[in-house]
Amino acid sequence: MTVTEATRKHGDATAPRCLSVGRAAQELTLKRGEFDIAVHLGLIRAEPTTTGARLRIRQQEIDRLRGLPGFPGSLRDRVRTAGTAEGATLLGISPVRFTGLARIGCVSPVAFYLNRYRAVVWLYLVDELLAFAAREPGLIGGKSPVGMRAMLEGGTDWRARNWRSRRIDRLLSRAEDPWTRAALHASALDPVQLAEVVEDPYERAYLARMKPESAFGRPGSVSGREEMTKLMLADDPDEILWRRVNLTLELEQARSSRPAPRPGYDPVIGPAPICPAPIRQASGRPASGRLVTARPAPGRPGPVFGHRGPAARRPGRSSGAGRGLLVRLGLRRPGGVDR
Repeated sequence: MTVTEATRKHGDATAPRCLSVGRAAQELTLKRGEFDIAVHLGLIRAEPTTTGARLRIRQQEIDRLRGLPGFPGSLRDRVRTAGTAEGATLLGISPVRFTGLARIGCVSPVAFYLNRYRAVVWLYLVDELLAFAAREPGLIGGKSPVGMRAMLEGGTDWRARNWRSRRIDRLLSRAEDPWTRAALHASALDPVQLAEVVEDPYERAYLARMKPESAFGRPGSVSGREEMTKLMLADDPDEILWRRVNLTLELEQARSSRPAPRPGYDPVIGPAPICPAPIRQASGRPASGRLVTARPAPGRPGPVFGHRGPAARRPGRSSGAGRGLLVRLGLRRPGGVDR
């Protein structure tokens, strides 16, 4: 057995086994939406991945979750969600009352999806709904408070804002890289707002590369993706200001850690070397094996291309080049006279 084969077999035996998202969801008897929420809430620990890489779950994490008391029911109960109609039924109120409570921020959605009419359907954790009902019985029954009615009449709707804030805060709690943290705040700003905060186009491009994956839901049409993109962007002046301030603070930390990548620049090895220019003979062909860098050596003048000074000779008129040509043609002996 060769060293390479032995190393490969040894590495396969010691490396942790990782499962894809689909396989991990099957092992945990969760639907894909439930699995996404469990990862988002931190109930399932996923392996850190690079930008754009697929999520992977260790087999040890699957075994840990399967060994919890009451599995799989205990895990599924923690990620159980309800829409407006089901949530209203659980709380014993009308759907209109439930929607009003959600609009003023009494309950915050944890996920959403687009129905066939491309309308947003918000989902709420059942555990949080029951906890709110036990904590605020006065808002569940009886007449709506005056402040609540005034907010609803003024058009208040904080469902999208609270969902964005909840999602970004969850991702920030697990992000350590300063550029990733800055990208999380930048993901809530539209291109105009982002350009006002981050003037460097290379930094904006880097933030775009580092931004998190798309939100819950899988739109099957262009219009669906556009609708989901709108939900990702802050639309309230206070929320926009909050994200701009936090992005500015995070950018200061990110820039001090490392600069954003630029063309021809590697953050590890520094600027890329300048390509050397070939020295050309009088015939116009590059001399083999002889290169000169575009940067002059310390204390020595560099080459000046295109300059024809008094001492410069034009190709074809150099006596040395002419004698060499006569020797190659046999019309002149080396060091001798013309035939």
